[in-house]
Amino acid sequence: MIVGIHHVAIGVSDFDKALKFYTEGLGFEIVQESEFDRRPEVDAAIGLKDAKAQMAMLKGPNAHIELWQYTNPEPEDLRSRPCDYGYPHFALQVDDIEAEYVRLQEHGMEFVGEVVHFGDESSAIYGRDPCGNVIEIYEIKSPAISQLERR
Repeated sequence: MIVGIHHVAIGVSDFDKALKFYTEGLGFEIVQESEFDRRPEVDAAIGLKDAKAQMAMLKGPNAHIELWQYTNPEPEDLRSRPCDYGYPHFALQVDDIEAEYVRLQEHGMEFVGEVVHFGDESSAIYGRDPCGNVIEIYEIKSPAISQLERR
């Protein structure tokens, strides 16, 4: 029985820079950090050979994010676009999207443009974290929809 989604994993090219952005910029809390170097049980669990990486599990208000920086095997830079297959982005629901847009730019997030407002219902904009991963910030303005989303 599936009980819910626990976390989304994000591969990063600069662990320290990413950890600073996700904790100081986005407000996630570190709940676990670890490093491993060529451990057979880790290789068996993730399907890689001689894996070496560091990770941090971060807790947000209603979800976890897991940051990974692999140094073996050598990662490939396969940045996705929002229209590509796989996991092209994740969205963070915010209050006051205009303020978050400015604040996150100060923490190194680069947006594709200005915030887009979809009438009185919602606003959104995509951007990239300091390692190039795509994040959407999304504000729900309709009180009825907003209350449903927060349950």
